[in-house]
Amino acid sequence: MNFYKNIVLLFFLFGLNFTFLSQEKKPNIVIIYVDDLGYGDIGVNGAIGVKTPNVDLLAKNGLNFTDAHSAAATCTPSRYSLLTGNYAFRNNAAILEGDAPLLINPDKETLPDMLQKAGYRTGVVGKWHLGLGNGKIDWNKRVSPGPKEVGFDYSFLIPATGDRVPTVFLENQEVLNLDSSDPITVSYATKIDGYPLGSKKPELLKVHTDPYHQGAITNGISRIGYMKGGKSALWVDEKIPFVLSQKATDFIEKEKENKFFLFFSLHDIHQPRIANIKFVESSTMGARGDVIAQMDWCVGEITKKLKKENLLENTLIIFTSDNGPILDDGYLDYAIELLGNHKPGGVFRGAKYSIYEAGTRMPTILHWPKSVKPGVSNALLTQVDLYASLAKLVNQKIQKGAAIDSENHLNAWLGKSEKGRKFLLEEAYTFGLRMGKWKYIKPKDAKIPNWIANKFVDPGFRKEPQLFNLEKDPSEKNNVSNNFPEIVKMMEKELSKTLK
Repeated sequence: MNFYKNIVLLFFLFGLNFTFLSQEKKPNIVIIYVDDLGYGDIGVNGAIGVKTPNVDLLAKNGLNFTDAHSAAATCTPSRYSLLTGNYAFRNNAAILEGDAPLLINPDKETLPDMLQKAGYRTGVVGKWHLGLGNGKIDWNKRVSPGPKEVGFDYSFLIPATGDRVPTVFLENQEVLNLDSSDPITVSYATKIDGYPLGSKKPELLKVHTDPYHQGAITNGISRIGYMKGGKSALWVDEKIPFVLSQKATDFIEKEKENKFFLFFSLHDIHQPRIANIKFVESSTMGARGDVIAQMDWCVGEITKKLKKENLLENTLIIFTSDNGPILDDGYLDYAIELLGNHKPGGVFRGAKYSIYEAGTRMPTILHWPKSVKPGVSNALLTQVDLYASLAKLVNQKIQKGAAIDSENHLNAWLGKSEKGRKFLLEEAYTFGLRMGKWKYIKPKDAKIPNWIANKFVDPGFRKEPQLFNLEKDPSEKNNVSNNFPEIVKMMEKELSKTLK
């Protein structure tokens, strides 16, 4: 009898040991998600006029991807796709106002949900812009549903964007430093008697704006929307990078004995581009260049903290951006005039809002010294596949009906293969489809919206189909659709299959 008891005990101990060892092999995971950073905006990809030493060091010791994409050419859709593993068009995901309801369905598994099930502690710090609540937010109470309901144990948020009200932080879905005697009211549809408006008091502004950004003035900057109250809770734009970096490193400190997933979603380099004095004139490109340097400092704070806690070797860091670069985006900061020889999209055509390559081809670096050899990868990859790829990494099954568009390309992400996507969808004001060297753009018979045209952005859609050979023509100058009708037909068919 004792013999059998000993055998059972041995198997039990072996199982415990095996579980412990497998848990040990799992890396911490940090996604550093920059806002509006173009492919060419970092040193390793050819930036001129600004230095990004911390990002470049990640690339030197990691894997730099030349053909990795966000799911869409604007922020909310890209974030939605990354966290859900679903294309944004399936939920009509578009740029949200600051009081929009939560876009992600709490009943569906998300990337952080999946990682929680694999034993990870999960946190999001920074820009959210995925909606909050159920449609009518009371900012003076806990706002729900939000990050907690879609898989994050901890959250510290800019609720929407820096150019939208409310200009307050939410920690675990409650406004930070709110005085209950000075409640917050936010409105987008109707003007309210609150903070002065940029349209009425331009003399109060640090930076002048287009008509769309002439709502409530806080910290000398006018925003989209109207706001009243919450004075003690208002953020100071110049301090945002320090606040967010501190909260991110605090999360690492708190969870350093556990496996953790941190989604560090920076506000930089989104408008309003207000650099801290520490970074003013750190570039030759004015405010836009200065906040690129500021962003790089934030990256350094994360890697320094991981190194200090002896976690850097076994932490998988993915550095990337939500969409392509934008120069004139509502605030007068002379980004176009001071650009010089710098090319925010590198050799690629397009920008934020555009279906051309620079709209979604992102600076993307994977750093995991314990398991990934330094180098450069040309694999065709998309952020929508991070869900399935990380699920494979942590040996976790994806819930039925979740992440329906996400494919496992872990070997490509880890540099073990250059075989990525056969077909890759790009979303903007129309759809693009990549297949190897070929890029197809679905025709669209529509007028370019004035607010897009006023930003000097070509959204890329035309009445006729477009086909480009990116191997010969990376800048998408020569439409060769008439020369290759069989390629056009095949890609149209593949795109239709995906869209249906």
